[in-house]
Amino acid sequence: MSSRVLKEFWGYFFIAPFLLVFLLFEVYPFFDAIYLSLFDYGVGRKEWVGLGNYASLFQDDVFLRAMLNTFLFVIGVVPIAVVFSIVVASLVIHKSAGAASFFRASFYLPIVTSQVLLSITWLWIYNPVSGIANYAMSLFGAGPVMWLSDSSVALPALIVVVITWVVGQPIILYLAALGNIPASFYEASSIDGASPWRQFWNITLPLLKPTTLYVIVTSTIGAFQTFVVVQLLTGGGPNYATTTVMYLLYETAFKYGKLGMACAMGVILAVLISVFSVIQFKFFKTDVEY
Repeated sequence: MSSRVLKEFWGYFFIAPFLLVFLLFEVYPFFDAIYLSLFDYGVGRKEWVGLGNYASLFQDDVFLRAMLNTFLFVIGVVPIAVVFSIVVASLVIHKSAGAASFFRASFYLPIVTSQVLLSITWLWIYNPVSGIANYAMSLFGAGPVMWLSDSSVALPALIVVVITWVVGQPIILYLAALGNIPASFYEASSIDGASPWRQFWNITLPLLKPTTLYVIVTSTIGAFQTFVVVQLLTGGGPNYATTTVMYLLYETAFKYGKLGMACAMGVILAVLISVFSVIQFKFFKTDVEY
C-alpha cells in the first residue's frame, strides 16, 4: 500500500507545475468570470445586478446578431474544413513521398504563420480596386464585389479566410490516421470485390472517426472564438454583419468598459462551446482502435 501511495505521490509531484498553471490561468479565471458577470462591473464601480447582465444580453439586438453570426461561422467553417481535409488527405496519401511532403508543408504553412499577416494578405486580396479576388471575378465577366463592405457578402468572405488557415492541421492529422490503417483491410475488401468508393465509405471513414471527433471539436471551439479576422478585416461591420460574440466581448470590455457584461458574454460562450462539445462526443463516440 505504501509503495502505491509513494508512486501516486511522485506522479502528482511531476504534474504539479502544469496543474498549478492550469488552475491559476484556466480554472480560476473561469469561475471569477462567472462571479463578475453578476455585477455591473467596470473601472471604479462594482454593483450587484444578479442575472441582470444575462437578461440584458438576450434583449440586446446586437448581441443576438453576434450570436447568429457566430453560429454561422461554426456552420460555415467546421463542415467544410472537415470534408475538405478528408478529401485532400485521401488524395495526398497516395502521392510519392516528395509530393506528399510538399502538400503537407503547403497546407500547414498558414498554421505557423501569424493570423495578423494572413489577414493583411486577405485584405489585399479582397481590395475592391486592386485585389486579386475581383480580378478573378472579372475573368468570368462579373463586376467588382465589395467583399468586406457589402453586408450580404462580408460574412461568407470571412468564413473563406478562416477555412484557408484552419485546414492545415486537420489534413496532417488525417494523413497520419490514414497511414495507420492496415493495408490488409483494403486487400481483403478488394478480394471481396469492393469498389474504391465502398472501401472509402465502409473502411476509411469509420476508422477515421476518432480523428474526425478531435478535428470537429477543436474546429468548433476555434470557430466560436473567431476574433482576429473580424477585428482586422471588418471591425464587426458593415452594420454588425460580421460581429461575433468574441469580438463584441472585446469591444464591450475594452472599448466601453462594461467588464461585467463582457464576463457574462464569456460565460454564455463557454456554455455554448461545452454543450456543442458534449453533443459531438456523444454523436461521434467510437470504440475504434487500430
